[in-house]
Amino acid sequence: MQGYEAENSGMPGGRHAAAAASAPGRGRRAALRWAFPLTLPVMAGYVFLGITYGILMVRQGLPAWLPIVTAAVVYTGSMEFLLTSILVSSFNPASAFATAIMVGARHLFYGLSMLGKYSGTGWKKFYLIFTTSDETFAVNYSAEIPDDIDRGWFYFWVSLLDQCYWIAGAALGGFFGSLITFSTKGIDFVMTAMFVTIFMNQWMKDGDGLDGFFAQHVSEFVGIFGSLICLMIFGPDHFIIPTMAVILAALTLLRPKLDRPENENPAGGGSDCITGSDTNPAGGGSDCITGSDTNPAGGGPDCITAKDLAGHDAEQGGGV
Repeated sequence: MQGYEAENSGMPGGRHAAAAASAPGRGRRAALRWAFPLTLPVMAGYVFLGITYGILMVRQGLPAWLPIVTAAVVYTGSMEFLLTSILVSSFNPASAFATAIMVGARHLFYGLSMLGKYSGTGWKKFYLIFTTSDETFAVNYSAEIPDDIDRGWFYFWVSLLDQCYWIAGAALGGFFGSLITFSTKGIDFVMTAMFVTIFMNQWMKDGDGLDGFFAQHVSEFVGIFGSLICLMIFGPDHFIIPTMAVILAALTLLRPKLDRPENENPAGGGSDCITGSDTNPAGGGSDCITGSDTNPAGGGPDCITAKDLAGHDAEQGGGV
């Protein structure tokens, strides 16, 4: 079974990984084509927010090129808006450092969440860490990457495209912001809409039936109720970090339940066995998977051969 999963999940040593390695240029282009559409909502928000940031910097008397430099080097979104007032106020590095730590503290939780996803990405990991903004984290964490797409390059393109959108917006605001005559008020709501869409997509992916409703959506309910409780206790200006701490603690405690395979048989009925070439590289034994999960009706043993496993996704008894 491990051989099958490695071959078909894009893991190192798998068929798709080997194909990507043999054609690195094609792998990069394929990852870019897959990543670009997913970043379009981010582009819609980042460009207009970047324009606002560039205009704000110039109106504070700062040079037009400075928003571009800070967008490329600092790249912290909300902290960059605060940076505008920090740069024009009296020099106080200790206060600026403390502000940056508090505003960026939520990225600690982003990093913990992406440990597994960013592992094995090589030199790209350093850039991925640097460019983990709220929106980039949301896209990379929730994306369902096909087996034949190199995940390291996918994460890289999402991160690079998002930063380019922000830099482009800052440049437009810095150099041409004074020429904009229409109101852009409310355009930043696109970010809220994007996060709601990601949430609903996760909700539907976990299941939309009434059977086992609460069990299907444990993580979503943890996020909803954790946010509401911390909002009531800490207020709208200080609830983000406590909320993330509560969610992290709750999901850590619930991890055994959340990690339980869907085909696990808690009652212990039936014989769940995997035998064959994937578990026996020497080729001995029968190439089949049997058990109660592959035959819910209970009528006779269902068998899925190693050939079926290697050739296509089995569709017997809810899948394996």
